[in-house]
Amino acid sequence: MTLEPGRVLGRTGVLLTPLTLGAMNFGRWQDEDESVRIIHAALDAGITSIDTADVYGQGRSEEIVGKAVRGRRDDIFLATKFSGRLGDDPRQAGTSRRWIVRAVEDSLRRLGTDHLDLYQAHRPDPRTSLLETLQTLSDLVRQGKIRYYGTSVFPAHQLVEAHWLAEKHGLIAPHTEQVPYSLLVRGAEREVFPVARKYGVGVLGYGPLAAGWLSGKYRIGGGQPDSARADLVPGRFDVSLERNHRKLTAADALARLAEDSGLSLVDLAVGFALTHPAVSSVIIGPRTSDHLAAYLKAATVELTEDTLDRIDEIVSPGTQFLERDTGREFPVRDNRKAR
Repeated sequence: MTLEPGRVLGRTGVLLTPLTLGAMNFGRWQDEDESVRIIHAALDAGITSIDTADVYGQGRSEEIVGKAVRGRRDDIFLATKFSGRLGDDPRQAGTSRRWIVRAVEDSLRRLGTDHLDLYQAHRPDPRTSLLETLQTLSDLVRQGKIRYYGTSVFPAHQLVEAHWLAEKHGLIAPHTEQVPYSLLVRGAEREVFPVARKYGVGVLGYGPLAAGWLSGKYRIGGGQPDSARADLVPGRFDVSLERNHRKLTAADALARLAEDSGLSLVDLAVGFALTHPAVSSVIIGPRTSDHLAAYLKAATVELTEDTLDRIDEIVSPGTQFLERDTGREFPVRDNRKAR
């Protein structure tokens, strides 16, 4: 099964495959050798884009990705992110010019390349002027160190402000926005997606399985599933908590819908995430070769209008069960663990 690069990244004209390989697990929940094997298998299956971040494994993910793509770099759309804290020094974080110009050199070195195809602000930085960040990233594009730049989990009003500032000051405007999007996390449909389409911003959706809630393990009466992420956000995966009951009910109903449709829940989840016209590519985060195979199969699924209507009956468009699911709010101590 080979994927084809037939989806356009916003206004850039760059063609991507439906799936982008997310590298958060590599060097963190998967060792180097297996990580390299998964990356090679993804590339062999046709995936053309890889997304990582400097905070994933405190730089280890970038090093593994750099090793894995050696000799194949020119065929890959390589993306990474900055702004999360590296180490214990609070100055090694954020979106200031001082940090960005250092962070980009560090990422280039770890990835073993002379340029990045996409460089993304991992989270908004309330301490730094957005104008300073845009000016710095525009400069990096003009210097040839990055080809495009984008944002991750920025609210719609900041996306609008970024384009207004870029036009006012003669800067290059952001090309992409990375946002959580799944059957259980549909808040982006309300504001972010309309803004992205207005400005020609390519959307990279991540978390199609809603951090495991759509793995098929979260069922009514099924007990508490194990989660590798449970320690990152206490209570986020606890099915006994009242605030999670609506999400559990929806996950169970979606699992039954998948069964009725002759699909796996992964098929339904990935097929749904790829259906929205604002989404350029869906970022997947396989920890094993079996996970990768399931994602690749799911990328070929086309959902019927009837199935999409039934999804909307279970989870209304724009639904956001928990604010934490937006990815925008996390304690400072979790900065280095950001998705």
